Amino acid sequence: MSFRLSQERLLGGLMAGFPVVLVRAFLPADSPDVFIVERLFSSSLVVVVSTALPRRMNVYHFKKGTEICNYSYSHDILAVRLNRQRLVVCLEESIYIHNIKDMKLLKTLLNTPSNPSGLCALSVNHSNSYLAHPGSATIGEIVVYDANILSTVTMIPAHDTPLAALAFNAQGTRLASASERGTVIRVFSIPDGQRLFEFRRGMKRYVNISSLSFSPDGQFLCTSSNTETVHIFKLEQLGITGEEASPTWTAYVGKMFSAASSYLPTGVTGMMSQDRAFATAHLLAMGRRNICTLAVIQKLPRLLVMSADGQLLIYNVDPQEGGECTLAHKHRYAPRQSQPRPEHVQQLSTSAPHVTIIPTYDAEDVDKVRQGNSVA
Repeated sequence: MSFRLSQERLLGGLMAGFPVVLVRAFLPADSPDVFIVERLFSSSLVVVVSTALPRRMNVYHFKKGTEICNYSYSHDILAVRLNRQRLVVCLEESIYIHNIKDMKLLKTLLNTPSNPSGLCALSVNHSNSYLAHPGSATIGEIVVYDANILSTVTMIPAHDTPLAALAFNAQGTRLASASERGTVIRVFSIPDGQRLFEFRRGMKRYVNISSLSFSPDGQFLCTSSNTETVHIFKLEQLGITGEEASPTWTAYVGKMFSAASSYLPTGVTGMMSQDRAFATAHLLAMGRRNICTLAVIQKLPRLLVMSADGQLLIYNVDPQEGGECTLAHKHRYAPRQSQPRPEHVQQLSTSAPHVTIIPTYDAEDVDKVRQGNSVA
């Protein structure tokens, strides 16, 4: 389930109650349940992985109702990411990078650290086509890889515990991360990996961060977890002049802690220097897996939250004052009956993907997609 590339469009799989909003349009009624679906912006190019064949990726032209090609891999596919230049397939211990123009395999990253959740992020800006993935299975280290020139750019020591979430902004110039503890969100500049922001989601309890997402303009960052609260952080750095021009209680307290920093333990001063949420939204229930994103709908900023049980919540966000977001709309998508995912699938003899090209493939369509045009 994901808000991918075009943040007003929702994509989802059908496994374990995850509804599909887009894929039903072209998959047959008796087709296997889908647990990965990715669409290239608003084009007709859609990538699908089913529960029946979790090691095969199918690429469809959904307006024509035809399959462009399919690839098979040696292990289960855990995630697929794409932009106008690259298509990335993430397995537990390897990553495959394809050229989206002709689906040719360009690079295979073998023996990557164990990544059972398939955590990775690909910048949607094809000029800054950066790929981020875990660099360690024991600590929160991030590898930033340039998918255009096919080389590692930097390694970021982001957290003390393993990573739980990664997200690029739309320009591919910033990367947000969260660890399995879920208490601190950090934002880094790309490609140099310098830390720009540090936000504290909570003080006491550890949570499972399920999603991170920047607003289209990159000024806000939202995060959801297994709790009942979605947090929105504002990415701004106030200079001394700004604080003096409009002094606030927060600025006053910040100056007090800054003055007392030499007398307080390092852990305390670090916690007090972390920014808190600019806005929050309270969900109708907690404990459900969900994802969130920020989008502009009808010229107004909105927070969209989709839960695993098929409920879509849309909140109004005040970009000036923040505070509590108000629930504007609620939608329910009814999933079809799902099929259990097979526990065992026959192992292929080679680690290289096997590709089948369908004769109905139209190279001009993919060229149009690569240029940002919708395929008729």
